[in-house]
Amino acid sequence: MVECDARVKSDFRNFLFLVWKHLHLPEPTPLQYEIAHWLQHGPKRQIIEAFRGVGKSWITSAYVLWVLLNDPDAKFLIVSASKQRSDDFSTFTQRLISEMPILQHLMPTDDQRSSRIAFDVAPARAAHAPSVKSVGVFGQMTGSRATHVIADDVEVLNNSDTEDKRDKLLQTVMEFEAIIMPGARITYLGTPQTESSLYNKLRGKGYVCRIWPSRYPAQEKMSLYDGALAPELVAAFERDPSIAGKPTDPRRFNELDLMERESAYGRSGFALQFMLDTSLSDAERYPLKMADLIVMECNTAKAPISIAWTNDIRNQYRDLPNVGFTGDRFYRPMFVDPQWAEYKGSVMTIDPSGRGKDETTYAVVKQLHGNLFLTAAGGFKGGYETPTLVALANVAKEQKVNRLIIESNFGDGMFLKILQPVLTSIYPDHRGDPAQHSEGTKDHRHAGAGHEPPQARGGLRAGQG
Repeated sequence: MVECDARVKSDFRNFLFLVWKHLHLPEPTPLQYEIAHWLQHGPKRQIIEAFRGVGKSWITSAYVLWVLLNDPDAKFLIVSASKQRSDDFSTFTQRLISEMPILQHLMPTDDQRSSRIAFDVAPARAAHAPSVKSVGVFGQMTGSRATHVIADDVEVLNNSDTEDKRDKLLQTVMEFEAIIMPGARITYLGTPQTESSLYNKLRGKGYVCRIWPSRYPAQEKMSLYDGALAPELVAAFERDPSIAGKPTDPRRFNELDLMERESAYGRSGFALQFMLDTSLSDAERYPLKMADLIVMECNTAKAPISIAWTNDIRNQYRDLPNVGFTGDRFYRPMFVDPQWAEYKGSVMTIDPSGRGKDETTYAVVKQLHGNLFLTAAGGFKGGYETPTLVALANVAKEQKVNRLIIESNFGDGMFLKILQPVLTSIYPDHRGDPAQHSEGTKDHRHAGAGHEPPQARGGLRAGQG
């Protein structure tokens, strides 16, 4: 057994230096040392977000060995999005044990587990749980026990591109809390895929996140990281703000290299994979935002002949709840013309309900000088019942609708036939095209509940389109 210097055992960064030397790699960069220090001294619930290619998985593999060097009875569970990825992590640590003289005393004995799926280290006492075990995030974790859980890229595009998948992933990783032993640590390594990322949700559950992007963000982008930007980067920026846009780890990726990668990945992909900035990704994936609307009181008969949009913070509504992405807001108009005119058209769309909890919803949109005004919207739990038909006809009358569009579903026009006589009896003096059938499909639903009168549910706010 090769004796290990006390400095190597006390400071993981010293051990990392030896591993990199063994692998014939250049000395770890300052940023890699920062990640190593955070791994050793960070909290029991931590998240490491670092740009692609910085070596966070390799650093963490070395960290597993450093912990086992200090405490052979430690138990690691390595979890990745795929079983292959977690097995590769385990295999890499095994190879370092067999190759590095200061670790060879950890090689499992003949009566210990030694597969790439699960292996023991020689000094470990007998236990049900192996020293290191690898598993896919949706694999069999029940029954496992660990003092350390390493979740290495458990979130990937394939398991997080819909809300249902994200919910399933979150429920799965919550199983870690039942696996860990008292005083154990859980460490996530990864890159967020959307603003609704697993890592963002975990921060709301008490996890502490540390982020290392590939470039120093500009001053106006600092707030997007919500205080999680690595303090070393923040301190460097405060000393010299001119470094904004410069590489944070120039020994790994210089400016030219990052420019080439940005060109290859595209703006949104680079923002996610290298800047760890989800705001641009979601802005491009979901281009319609609440901030694009102009929110104001509307008249059912007239509207301003001109209106100006703004997203100035002074025009922000602070009393309206944000139901969109983080950072999205509602805003008042910057300018409203004192001269008003009658709308040039009024359209009411109806989405009839099906069975069960489905609802009949409606919206009234009016047009003037290229601006679209949402003057009423609501819904009813009923479908083809007379009270629902009467309520819809009353909305059409009150809003002076001159075009009615009904979304086709199930009966394919049956709702229109049922509504027509009710509409004629309540709103006989309608103008223009009283009812127009839509060939659309029922892909998108409008929210609505209850049997309140339409005017109580009607929106008195305008949108510009």
